[in-house]
Amino acid sequence: MGPLTDLRRILVRMARGCPSGASRRPAGRRGRVLTAVVVVAALLGTAAWLVGPGSSSDGAPAVGPQVGRPAPALSGPTLAGSRLDLADLRGRVVLVNVWAAWCAPCRDELPVLLAAERRLRDRGLVLVGIDTRDGQRQARELLAEVGGDPAASVVDPDGRIAARWRVPGLPATFVVDGGGTVRAARLGVLTPDWIEAEAVPLLEAPAGG
Repeated sequence: MGPLTDLRRILVRMARGCPSGASRRPAGRRGRVLTAVVVVAALLGTAAWLVGPGSSSDGAPAVGPQVGRPAPALSGPTLAGSRLDLADLRGRVVLVNVWAAWCAPCRDELPVLLAAERRLRDRGLVLVGIDTRDGQRQARELLAEVGGDPAASVVDPDGRIAARWRVPGLPATFVVDGGGTVRAARLGVLTPDWIEAEAVPLLEAPAGG
């Protein structure tokens, strides 16, 4: 059982209320507010546990994707042993996917990402991965199974890159335009329709626009 399963159990218990008694009065507004606060705290706590440190390298809190702002720095060694730098991809539309081999939803969405990259590669789409808090052998084995390129995934063993991107959980995907600005973000498993709506229009737009 993983942390997401644990979170679901917590939320189900909250929805059902505290352990039942013989009689129970409606919680009222104060009770509903308290429940909402507890749910948010559980979500944030679980997310921080998923990706590690709750702050980025500059000390800013991990508040989630920063759409409309310049993409955070992304560079480092890849699963193939080469080096990758997002800055070198200016002028291209980049799907940045934060994933790990131990993350079941990440495994489910990899074929969707790879199919989109193959279909749209000639139009300028690039897929870049951040393999976070993962075993490199397991990550390479997974990519070999699905036909992924290990040279396209930066290794993030301690979760610092994921924290810099303020990722609250896995998987997470960002669309970065040709000018280096984050234009869209998705927390959770993405769909082909999301890629079509968020990334494809940028392939026809001027860099940065």
